Order: sequence, then structure tokens, then C-alpha cells
Amino acid sequence: MGGSGMSSPLKLMCILAHPDDESLALGGTLAKYASEGVDTSLVVATRGERGWFSDWSSYPGEKALGEIREQELRRACQALGVKHLDFLNYIDGDLDQVEESEAIYKIVSLLRQVRPQVVVTFGPEGLYGHPDHIAISQLTTSAVMCAASPNYPYAKEAGTHSVSKLYYRVSPEAWFSQYMPIFGNLIMTIDGQERRATSWVNWSITTRVDATQYWKLVWQAIQCHQTQIPAKAILHNISEQEHQQLWGLQEYYRVFSLVNGGRKEEHDLFEGLHFSSQDSKEKSFSLIISPLQQVY
Repeated sequence: MGGSGMSSPLKLMCILAHPDDESLALGGTLAKYASEGVDTSLVVATRGERGWFSDWSSYPGEKALGEIREQELRRACQALGVKHLDFLNYIDGDLDQVEESEAIYKIVSLLRQVRPQVVVTFGPEGLYGHPDHIAISQLTTSAVMCAASPNYPYAKEAGTHSVSKLYYRVSPEAWFSQYMPIFGNLIMTIDGQERRATSWVNWSITTRVDATQYWKLVWQAIQCHQTQIPAKAILHNISEQEHQQLWGLQEYYRVFSLVNGGRKEEHDLFEGLHFSSQDSKEKSFSLIISPLQQVY
């Protein structure tokens, strides 16, 4: 699998909220596809400037912590094989309060420059109700639509780009049952209401990616985020089997696809995007995208 034999490699772009999201939520997927030759890109909205789990008397401040976490993320990207890293330059915790049109423009610009076939972000529940996760899901979904439209008034220099497949990273109850004993119950109080981890029922999950054999790379990446692992002693002590369960099987909801459909469960984010030649690829895309573009 991967881009070998094709004049244009397969490209995956993950658009997330914070440093460490890529490793804890998507590390297996990123490592798998990078190892198979897919061009992997990561876009992160913030630098996690307020993610401090030690004594607040030693908190270095937003700017200094942001710089530390950026370096942690760069090391994690190297471990996972991520080729491109971009920041949207927003502040941790404020993503749902930013100017939406500006944020969408930033994402559209990157989509049109990088031109990925597959985009992944968080689902509408943000895994456990995190406002930044929910915001990046909404912003990314809007940006994918805008990037394909010739009528979108900004970022025209790179030309339109139609993403072939958009996915939300979601999780069933089984994953949370493994995750929460180590990282806690993932409870937040937002606007006076308690938010907890929200699992998806099994029949709603469209895609399961098995990245079990890449768990060691994911574990290397997670260890790069030294400021974010309050339970690192527990993680160091869990078995290889538990590591594989935590970072192996990763579930997704296919929001849309221009190249496949139906309720049969997928096991590859690039299903429908494997072509025997560039000519057949262009032919298939012309059949799908030409009618779509008439809508705009």
C-alpha cells in the first residue's frame, strides 16, 4: 500500500486541537500510514499553552509552555513519521471563541497547498466534550467544504481542492474502558454542565484501522510529551498487550466519501483511492468531481 508506483502519492492530513492529540488519539493511524509511504501532515490549532498538570506555582507561563510543548510535538512527529507540521497559532482553551472565518481561511489555505485525499479530525462530541476538540471538528468540516468551492472568496492562489474522504476520530465504549483507568475519567465542567467521555455505538462506526504492529512507535511519540503524562509511571508499567489495546485498533466515522460508500465496515482510510494507474485515477475523479463542482 502507499504511494509507490503512483506519480502523485497518497496524502493524509490530520487537523487537531493540541499537541499530544496526534499521539494519544491518532498515533497508530499516523504511524501506520507513514510507514506505508503515505505523505502525512498534521495541523494543530494551539500549542497547548494551558495544559499544566504540575504545581501551578511552577507554571512557566503560556508562551514558555507553548514553546516546550511545540518541541515535544516535533519530537513526537519525528517518531510517528509525520512529514509536515503546521500550527494555526490559537491559544489553548480559546478555540471555540476565535473568529471562525479567519480559522477556516487558515485551514482552507493548508488544504489547497497540501492537497490531501483524506482528512481526519475529531468528531462532533470531541471525544469527551472538550470545547477545543469540538471547535476544530466544526472548523475543519467547514474548511473542507470551502476548499472545494470555486466561489470561496479567499485562498484562491492554490486553486480549489476537493478532499476525497473526511473522517471523524471516534471511539466505542471498549476503548474508553481501557483508556480511563490510566488517564482518568475524562470529565469536564463546561458552562455549569458536566461533560464525560462519549462513546459511539458499534454499528455507527464505519471504519476500523488496525495499527497494532506500530504500537512501539506510538509509545515513543507519547513519551515525547513529558509535560502531559501525569500517569506516565502507570504507562511504563502496563503490559505489551495493554499497549497494543490502547494504541492498536482505531475507530472512525466516515463523514463523506467521493469514492466509496455503503455500510460494510472499512479497514483502510484510503479504500476506494487505490488505482492501477494515474490515468484511471484521473478518470475516476472526473466522474465524481465534475458533477459536484456544478453545485457551487
